[in-house]
Amino acid sequence: MQFQSLPGFREFYPDACVRRNHIFGQWRRVARAFNFQEYDAPVLEPLELYIEKSGEEIVGQLFNFEDRGGRAVALRPEMTPSLARLIGAKANSLKRPIKWFNIGEHYRYEKPQKGRLRAFYQFNVDIFGEAGPAADAELIALLVQTLRTFGLDSKDFKVRLSDRDLWWLILLAEGLDEAGSAAVLAIIDKLERTDRSKAVAQLTEVLGEDAEAFLTRVEEVIAIRDFDSLSSYILNLALKGDLAEQAQHRLADWQALLSGLKSSGAGDFIQIDLGIVRGLAYYTGFVFEAFEASGEGRALAGGGRYDALVKKLGGPEMPAVGFAMGDVTLADLLESKKLLATYVESPDFIAIIGGAEARDAALADAALLRSMGYRVDYPLKDQGFGKQFKDANQKGARFALIYGTDEIEKGVVKIRDFATGAEQEYPRLGLAEIVPELMASGLCTTEA
Repeated sequence: MQFQSLPGFREFYPDACVRRNHIFGQWRRVARAFNFQEYDAPVLEPLELYIEKSGEEIVGQLFNFEDRGGRAVALRPEMTPSLARLIGAKANSLKRPIKWFNIGEHYRYEKPQKGRLRAFYQFNVDIFGEAGPAADAELIALLVQTLRTFGLDSKDFKVRLSDRDLWWLILLAEGLDEAGSAAVLAIIDKLERTDRSKAVAQLTEVLGEDAEAFLTRVEEVIAIRDFDSLSSYILNLALKGDLAEQAQHRLADWQALLSGLKSSGAGDFIQIDLGIVRGLAYYTGFVFEAFEASGEGRALAGGGRYDALVKKLGGPEMPAVGFAMGDVTLADLLESKKLLATYVESPDFIAIIGGAEARDAALADAALLRSMGYRVDYPLKDQGFGKQFKDANQKGARFALIYGTDEIEKGVVKIRDFATGAEQEYPRLGLAEIVPELMASGLCTTEA
C-alpha cells in the first residue's frame, strides 16, 4: 500500500527544503538586523487559550482533541496567544521594549486552496512594552525590508495602513455605540469580498433604513489615500470635547508613524487604506496588511496593535504590536516573479580517493575540515578516478582533494579548484592553515 501525505500538508524533499530554508534564512537575517531575539513555544496548547483570545467560533478551525490526561488541547493555529502567555509570565523581569521573533509551523483545519494550506510556516515579529507609534513604525519598516530582501520592490507590493482607533471615532460620530461599532467593523472588514447589496442587507440589521447612505459614506472614507485628506475628514467630524481631543492626538500619532516610515526608507511602500480593518476584535489601533500590488492581489502579511491581549490572557497590562508573514503565499509570489531560484547545497570539498591507504588519509582530513565547519564529501565505496571527478562536478563541489599513490608517499594532498581548473599540492599537516585562505581567494591558474 502506497501511503500519501494528508490533504493540506506538505513534504519537503531536499530541493524544496533548501528553498524553504532560504526563506527562513532571510527572515532570520532581517529580524536580527533589527535586533530582535528569537523564541519558540509549544506546538500543542490548551484549547482554552485560543477560545479566550478568539471566541468559541475558532474551535471549528482547529485540529483539537482530548489528550490522554483528559485535557482539551489544540495544535497551534497562530503564535500570538502563546507569545502573550510567555510575555505575561515574565513581564516584570523582561527589559522593555521586548523585541521577539519566531519562525514556526502552524495548523488550521480548513479547506486547502491556493495560498492556504492546513500546515504552514509563519514569520512572527512582535514588540511589547512600547505604546507609541515608533514601535508600529519599526514593525512596518521590518516588514517592508523583509519583502525587499527577496528582490521585491514598490511595484510588487504595498503595505495598506489603517487604524481601528479612527474607525471608532468615525462610528461614534455616526451615533453608534460600542456593540454597534463592533458589528459594523466586522462588515467593513469584508467589504472587498462582499457583494454591495449583501453588505447593505447586513448593515440594515444594525442601522435600519440608513444602511445604504451609511455605506456610501464608508466608501468615501475607504477611498482616501493621503494623510491630508484623511486629516481633513476626521477634523470635520461632529466630535466635541474629549472625542475631539482624541482625534487630534490620533492624527499626531499618524504624522509620527508616517514620518518614521519615510525616514526608514519604507515610505514608498505605504498606502493609506481604511478598508483594512483586520476583523479580529483584539486589534486596538493601527492595523496593516502587505498585499501584492499587481495580479491576484494576494495578502503577504498582516498585523497591528493589540494592547489588551496580554492582560486578557492573565498577564499585566502591556502594549503590543506585531505581524505574521506566511511562507505559502510568499513562496507563490516569488515563484511567479522568478525570484525563488533553484538552490543547490554543494560541498566545499570532495575527496578523490585512490586506494585503501589514501582512504585513511582522506577520512582523517575530512574529519578535520568538517570540525572547522566546511562541507566535505567523499565516495563511500571504491571508484575509478574518472567516475569520482564526474560525481564531484555533478554535485557542484568547489574543490577536489586528490589522494593518489604519489600524494600519499609525499605526505601531501593535491587540491583542484573546479572554477579555474588550477591544481596545487599542499602538505597535509598544514591543511588547517591554508584552507581559510583557499576558500577566500581560490586557486589561480599558472602561466607556462
